[in-house]
Amino acid sequence: MSFDDLSDQLASVVAITVTPFDADGAVDEKSYAAVLDRMVDGGISVVTPNGNTSEFSTLSPAETERALRVTVDTVGGRASIIAGVGHDLETAVRSARFADAHGAQGVMVHQPAHPYVSLDGWVDYHRAIADSVPELSVVLYVRNPRIGGAQIAALADACPNVVGVKYAVPDPVRFASVARDAGLDRLTWVAGLAELSAPGYFAVGATGFTSGLANVAPQLSVQFFGCLRAGEFGAAMEIWEFVRGFEELRAANESANNVSVVKEALAQLGLCRRDVRPPASVLGEAGRSAVGVLLNSWSLL
Repeated sequence: MSFDDLSDQLASVVAITVTPFDADGAVDEKSYAAVLDRMVDGGISVVTPNGNTSEFSTLSPAETERALRVTVDTVGGRASIIAGVGHDLETAVRSARFADAHGAQGVMVHQPAHPYVSLDGWVDYHRAIADSVPELSVVLYVRNPRIGGAQIAALADACPNVVGVKYAVPDPVRFASVARDAGLDRLTWVAGLAELSAPGYFAVGATGFTSGLANVAPQLSVQFFGCLRAGEFGAAMEIWEFVRGFEELRAANESANNVSVVKEALAQLGLCRRDVRPPASVLGEAGRSAVGVLLNSWSLL
């Protein structure tokens, strides 16, 4: 797939997959494949294994590699696969090269988890990863509001394989400025804070959004995207209101239950266990009940 092709694919629902675990705490490959199949059958055309909803920070290198292999084996050829990579530079480069060699169409580089991030250092980190896989598309994951259009443009100048940005700073005004400073038409801009914030970001230039809801109700995410792409914001906001309760559960308490809510829903649908790894925790009874009410309202139970 060419850089332009993947850039075009990013203008869609970019589903961030969960990573199901079995009763022994290992990655449950069978359940994971079932969730992937259901998402793609529901209309999802881009999937990201090893993202934050995948509990990336808790996965070992072997587990991230296995998750990518299962993704490629299950939906390769039916969806574009953008593998999450990150941690220290050596690990990120090794993961990017693994993704390149094993069927991914691109990588998404996680925000560096470091207490001292300089702007020049941010550029250097991403450039080293992009340079290590010159034929693989690269998507930047921006969560730091200090990263501006100048840094993103510098990367795009140096690395022609940088094709998109997942922008996850909760400030659509800042996003509008950064995207225009870097080049609104130069890259594909993906709203990185899921369905609740997508309309505001689409209004100022985003053409895709990331979704964890797509694990549970992919058709809803696809319908929502269709309305946003067509500029039908009234219809989009009707769907927004329909999924609002679910997304607000995920966003509560600084997103403490972001993954737990999704896995609880999948558990109630019989698709995987509700288990998450620390520092996340499973929902209590009140949270489980709230998820069940929402699933019933969507006619999924």
